[in-house]
Amino acid sequence: MKYKKVFRFVLIAMFSCCALGASAAEKGNVVFIHPDGSGLGHWNAARHLYAGPDGMLNWDRMERLGAYRVHQKNWLSTTSHAGATVHAYGKKVHFDSYGMDRKEPLTAASGKPMSIMEEAMEAGIRCGIVNSGHIGEPGTGVFLASSPSRGMVESIAADILESGAEVIFCGGEIYLLPEGVTGQHGEQGVRKDGRNLLEEAKERGFTIIYTRDELMDLPADTEKVIGIFAAVDTYNDRPEKELAEAGLPTYDPEAPTFDEMTEVALRLLSHDPSERFFLVAEEEGTDNFSNVVNASGMLDAIGRADEAIGNVMDFQQKYPDRKTLLLVGADSDAGHPTVWAPIKPGEDYVLPETSRSGAQLDGVDGTGGRPFRSKPDQFGNRYPFGIAWATTGDFPGSDVIKAHGFGSGHLGVTVDNTKPYAVMYRVLFGQAPTEK
Repeated sequence: MKYKKVFRFVLIAMFSCCALGASAAEKGNVVFIHPDGSGLGHWNAARHLYAGPDGMLNWDRMERLGAYRVHQKNWLSTTSHAGATVHAYGKKVHFDSYGMDRKEPLTAASGKPMSIMEEAMEAGIRCGIVNSGHIGEPGTGVFLASSPSRGMVESIAADILESGAEVIFCGGEIYLLPEGVTGQHGEQGVRKDGRNLLEEAKERGFTIIYTRDELMDLPADTEKVIGIFAAVDTYNDRPEKELAEAGLPTYDPEAPTFDEMTEVALRLLSHDPSERFFLVAEEEGTDNFSNVVNASGMLDAIGRADEAIGNVMDFQQKYPDRKTLLLVGADSDAGHPTVWAPIKPGEDYVLPETSRSGAQLDGVDGTGGRPFRSKPDQFGNRYPFGIAWATTGDFPGSDVIKAHGFGSGHLGVTVDNTKPYAVMYRVLFGQAPTEK
């Protein structure tokens, strides 16, 4: 009997290994949505506002969730550019790194001196990026460019436009035009090298667009396109009081939203079923509004990210044979916002300016004042709430990462910041990066 049990165990183990091997050999597509600086506090607040305490965001409907560790090799926390570098290369780096290990060239976990997106393009996979901020924002930029400093936006922008990516949607027109040349968005270029990167891209066969209407009217078979939708960013990342005094909204109403850009990018990259694709899309406002403790802007940004998640999940449901992984996560928990809920408030309840701990407490108009109101719960109740901020920086907090669809089972429940690279690599190339 003992030998039969051992034999049965060996057979099961052999079958499991074969099954895992077969699964690992399959290749698919990847969409990585990066709502920068978003942790559980951001998503909990968004659920109350957009779906209600008993409701579900698109984010809530994703299949897998893992606790995410943000630390770098020389700091307990991370920066946006170092965090993006780990996602793109699968290696922990110095906290001041943009596609390098500080100023040293970086070899990825696959053993190749290139990012996962550069390796994907080398393999013939169609690639694209989307960013609600400017073109040099690291959450997407690091996948296509490397630099000794994230401040070298002019050279970073040139590298991105010359990278080979077929779809690029973002802001940052001033970094693409020479000094003295006024762009479509009304501001002059800042390039000191005299290059007009958009004219150069046209000569390489790119379609150049600037407006929401142009974006939505793009034919699905557009091969190469650059959409530049703002002089710098599509949002105004300033505190609520400053925005009110200047008469500015959180986001430019004329610019396409993050979910619109992501939906069109996905449509273009996936047009030919015979080709595989890789899209990295970053909603930068989730981080930038948190860094200036603007709760209204943060919630606006999270809502846009959730709409983009829903668009990708709709694609997965409609085309299950396309084998598409959706990965959603951030590199830190910016501001570490907490939902602050008063007990039995009156109809005209006004938020205090701080919580008992002294944390800044934000409502609709900024510090104190009108609270946010949740959507109704299962009993029909709507609740007032505020957002209490622990900090303005990007630090470890309630960081999580989620996965949905093809290959989501590779995520795990406790996830180092090098793991997203490994999960994306398995789906794109059919094997772990260390197997190369």
